[in-house]
Amino acid sequence: MKKEKLFTGKVAWITGASSGIGEALVHEFVKRGAIVIASSNDVKGLERVKAECGDKSIMVNCIPFDLADTSGINKIVEQQVNTIGKIDFLLNIGGISQRARIDETPIWLDRKIFEINYFGTIALTKAVLPFMVKQRSGYILATSSISGRFGFPLRSAYSASKQALHGFFETLYLENKKFNIKASVIIPGRVRTAISLHALDSEGKEHGKLDNGQSKGVLPRRAAEIIIRGMLKNKREILVGKNELMILHIRRYCPWLFFRIADKIKSM
Repeated sequence: MKKEKLFTGKVAWITGASSGIGEALVHEFVKRGAIVIASSNDVKGLERVKAECGDKSIMVNCIPFDLADTSGINKIVEQQVNTIGKIDFLLNIGGISQRARIDETPIWLDRKIFEINYFGTIALTKAVLPFMVKQRSGYILATSSISGRFGFPLRSAYSASKQALHGFFETLYLENKKFNIKASVIIPGRVRTAISLHALDSEGKEHGKLDNGQSKGVLPRRAAEIIIRGMLKNKREILVGKNELMILHIRRYCPWLFFRIADKIKSM
């Protein structure tokens, strides 16, 4: 039996499912026979994604909620488990980026970015985890970024929130591998999504521009395929991108070179 048959009949919860990588993952999972719980704060976007699954749209359940407000998340998760019976995969894809200097970023904006990228992600994870422990199986993934491995201009809160996810999910794996629960961190480089369009500026407004480097990134569908391949190989970190991923090796092995060139890179 092919490894990808392991997705058949499984239940995957995907956040950020109304666009970009999350949308592509919805299609990839239903194609492989999985039931998908698709979440986002964009209700119309979720319904569009579900409809575009065609004959397999019956396998997609749209459960909208906002990562900025997860106060009712425990009830939402309990309802889904009671309805579907289990959650095998949780893919935390949703998040928000930033385009603002530190000295122009008010503290409330730092908190907002952390609320979405970090606290929203771990709130859903903490709500799902007990059910996975009870069933003695599960796989939880979080989405970081290559700038979640180093600082980068105009990304102070974004970079910090993504770096925080590494510490949390590495701990999650170490504490729960005895329950047959896996955990991985997805590290995208440049992916052709709308993330830079919706990135927040110093006033908390949308940046509204597609970064040049991002426009040349891998397509979301290709990113989803890489993520699934990484899951099948049980990789702790799943790298997604092209040549820009080389900056990770430069930062690790030649930090002096990284600090010489990082502020000259136009986008990341």
